[in-house]
Amino acid sequence: MKRRERTRHLIELGGLVVKAGLVDLADDDRATLYGAFLTGAERLRGEERENALALWKRKGKRAFETEQEVAERQ
Repeated sequence: MKRRERTRHLIELGGLVVKAGLVDLADDDRATLYGAFLTGAERLRGEERENALALWKRKGKRAFETEQEVAERQ
């Protein structure tokens, strides 16, 4: 991945962290956020991987769709 593409990718991922409300919920504490990410990664390494991925993907798609519908109404 080229440097500019990587930078854009990282900015987009950071935006998702903010969009999910995690920054505010964790009082912008990076150790807390990192711990949460490590917990999620641990779950994905376990037996519940497929279930977790399916659940999170469904939830994320619904959230994006809802956000899009709200934006279209405005």
